[in-house]
Amino acid sequence: MSEMQVKEAVRAVAGERATVRIEGQRIGVVVDATGLDATARDALEASVRMAASLPGYEVRVVVTAERVARRIVAVASGKGGVGKSTLSANLAIALARAGRRTGLVDADIYGPSQPRLMAVEGIRPQARDKVLLPVATPYGVPLLSMGQLVEPGRAIAWRGPMTAGALGQLVDADWGATDTLVVDLPPGTGDVQLTMVQKHRPAGAVIVSTPQDLALIDARRAIDLFQKAGVPIIGLVENMAGYACPHCGEVSDPFGRGGAEAAARDAGIAFLGRVPLDIAIRTASDAGQPPAAVEGDRVFAPIAAQVAAWLAAH
Repeated sequence: MSEMQVKEAVRAVAGERATVRIEGQRIGVVVDATGLDATARDALEASVRMAASLPGYEVRVVVTAERVARRIVAVASGKGGVGKSTLSANLAIALARAGRRTGLVDADIYGPSQPRLMAVEGIRPQARDKVLLPVATPYGVPLLSMGQLVEPGRAIAWRGPMTAGALGQLVDADWGATDTLVVDLPPGTGDVQLTMVQKHRPAGAVIVSTPQDLALIDARRAIDLFQKAGVPIIGLVENMAGYACPHCGEVSDPFGRGGAEAAARDAGIAFLGRVPLDIAIRTASDAGQPPAAVEGDRVFAPIAAQVAAWLAAH
């Protein structure tokens, strides 16, 4: 095989991504892997190395990549038990189905639940050069969670600096071509939230609340934290909003109705919509089958569309 044939062979597997230079008995190839995840990068490098091999020549392959402009959407609540993790998983999936290259970070260090929601329980992430590689999920949304790094049922008894360090490892992982990172924050306004707004700087925050007054009090605290930190609020979602009896169809409101919408109006932020108190959402999520992955989803897709429109406008 001649030197010209080497260049043609490399072009055949890498197209315009590769530049070949031959000097003496050395073949140097520079490969642009911008936008590829770790698996695709490794496969491309191996293919290029094989294509460039020529008896009697030394082959050197250098892989480069431009930094992907990645935007973080923080999903937060002032208290636990409002369905924030379920919303985060479904929002990430709905954004991915709408065309955004979306990843999901489970930043609830003490109570990670995303591995179950995303049907990847028991699958540990790999690392390359001490950088974590997100785990692929059945829904096209790569995931990283502390739940993938510790044994099931094991308590994580860490102080603030350790949780901040763990968050950094998850967010600063090798997310490849991901352009939107949904971060499921723990409840409250503590160390993880402060680290997120100070170090990782979300593009915006989605606040989740249930309709009752006690939940709204805590949601207002979460809104206040982000506003004081200069992080824009994308909007507020009212979860567990209305229960439809599966037998008679009558709708009741055990937690009240409209409280989150009124709170959003009072705070001057967008109201993104309601998620009903529906046993089908709960059972599907517990089974690792998020409703947003189903064709015809009418609950989470409209919320994701508003988030995507906000990102496009800002």
